[in-house]
Amino acid sequence: MSATGTSVTAGRQDMAGGLLRELAAAWRAQKGAALLALAILAFLLLFLVIPVAQVVYVAFVDVDTGALTLVNFMDFFRTPLFRESFYNSLYVSLMSVVVATFISLPLAYFTSRFNFAGTALIQTLGVLPLIMPPFVGAVAMQMIFGANGSVNLLLDEYFGVTLPFMEGLNGVILVQSIHYFPFILINLSASLNTIDRSLEEAAQNLGAHGLRLFRRIVFPLAMPGYVAGAALVFLKVFDDLGTPLLLNVNTMLAPQAYLRISSIGITDPMGYVISVILVVFSLLSLWVAHLSMKGRDYASVQKGGGGLLKRDLRPWEKAAAYALVLLILLIVLSPHFGLLLLSFGTIWSYSVLPDGFTLAHYREVFTSAWPYIANTLLYAGLAALLDVLLATAIAYIVQRTRLPGRHVLDYLGTAAVAVPGVVLAIGYLRSFHDVMLPYVGKPLASWWIIIVVALTIRRLPYALRACSAALQQVSVTLEEAAENLGAGRFTTVRRIVVPLMAGGIAAGFVTAFATAAVELSATIMLVSSESDAPLSYGIYVYMQTAAGRGPGAALGVLAVIIVGFATWLSHRFVERQRAQAAQDARMAAQGV
Repeated sequence: MSATGTSVTAGRQDMAGGLLRELAAAWRAQKGAALLALAILAFLLLFLVIPVAQVVYVAFVDVDTGALTLVNFMDFFRTPLFRESFYNSLYVSLMSVVVATFISLPLAYFTSRFNFAGTALIQTLGVLPLIMPPFVGAVAMQMIFGANGSVNLLLDEYFGVTLPFMEGLNGVILVQSIHYFPFILINLSASLNTIDRSLEEAAQNLGAHGLRLFRRIVFPLAMPGYVAGAALVFLKVFDDLGTPLLLNVNTMLAPQAYLRISSIGITDPMGYVISVILVVFSLLSLWVAHLSMKGRDYASVQKGGGGLLKRDLRPWEKAAAYALVLLILLIVLSPHFGLLLLSFGTIWSYSVLPDGFTLAHYREVFTSAWPYIANTLLYAGLAALLDVLLATAIAYIVQRTRLPGRHVLDYLGTAAVAVPGVVLAIGYLRSFHDVMLPYVGKPLASWWIIIVVALTIRRLPYALRACSAALQQVSVTLEEAAENLGAGRFTTVRRIVVPLMAGGIAAGFVTAFATAAVELSATIMLVSSESDAPLSYGIYVYMQTAAGRGPGAALGVLAVIIVGFATWLSHRFVERQRAQAAQDARMAAQGV
């Protein structure tokens, strides 16, 4: 071999050796993050991907031969009950979006477009229905809007008519619309408040006013916010289990999946077919929302300032607007009033109001129903803690490391939002019913820890978004400065990053806790014994009998208080964080 060839070979070997050394150094530098990422990936694969994949796989397997087949889906659409359930779920979801839109539009438009006294109060009251889980308010709304409820009794007495507000699917639509319309209200209000007002001025100069201005200019510009809210409403209603069950409407997909698995068993293929359809339509609603916005530009340069032009209403306009807003608020807050009356009422049947009032229901709750409350605090607290730990780690790995494939963690953590609770529960029952725990003496699917895991997976997307947003506001230069002063990666994260993310972590914890505390879709199928049951399960059990409605309503009030207090804490943390950030910015600008 020539000297030139030898030198070239040596050079290549040096380059290869240098590359290997660089890779080894990168591995050593990120070894801790890589091991943590692998552990999180294993957790998500074990408790999210594998159970859902198991559900999908079983739906395509022939029960007799074990071969892959479409016969289960063919049987589903051949069965009148399942076809009816499918159409009912689709109809209820679409109509809930329509009714929620009619509720949200006036509240969002009046408070954004006009000088409206009490705007902050109206927006706050408009969000309150989210605090109450829909299945909690379902029975209370029956007492107010049912066939023998307060409203129909008054209508019959004074006008001789009754209206089927809560009959069959109408009741599910009304309850779901009232509970989930704040998703549209929040997103639509945000969009209306960021519209470039110069565009509205230009349209007015060209002669567009009133309804035409709203239809041709304002609403199309606010479409991103509306579509985002409408997609969430459709997804939540389509997957909901508790409300139809409590209203005794079983001809919908989620109740059918629950009834098939709970009555026939985990070998019944129809439960898995329904679960696959639930997942497909959840993903489809998100895809349609994305597709409707694709290729359209809603950006503006904000020359005229953000938000619509606000004008004063004439006296008769103001009176009509306030009357409409008050009527809407009265309707959407009726579940809260009904639940409170039911929790204190002695007998409430065929009367506008309860016959009398008592504290006996609350005494019963704090004596015999205390295990439900204790279990909820334990399960929701553990789930929220796991959520913020996972969310903080995922956010840091995605945003602060160069690990290949790190975005998979973010995708998997967020994907849980499209998996209905009943589907996840069925997946756990199928995947872990034979996994015996040596020291516990029971299968993993029957141990209370599986409820905590289900709540963790279900609420991870909320905590992940909060922690990711918080980390994005932490400058990487602060970490670099700490590392230049000799701090290791773990010390930097513990002493610098986590304290600066405290507001987002707290918001993620509280949001995960509040929503996990009233989760019913997943927990109702995973409760193996009464002693392990959480608050939502206790409410469901109490509400099954007329005698138990009072204590069930008292438990529901406690659930609302827990969620409301947690939501208030979340807002306090976020506002404090914003105030601190604004103060730091002012001090930096002043050179302090």
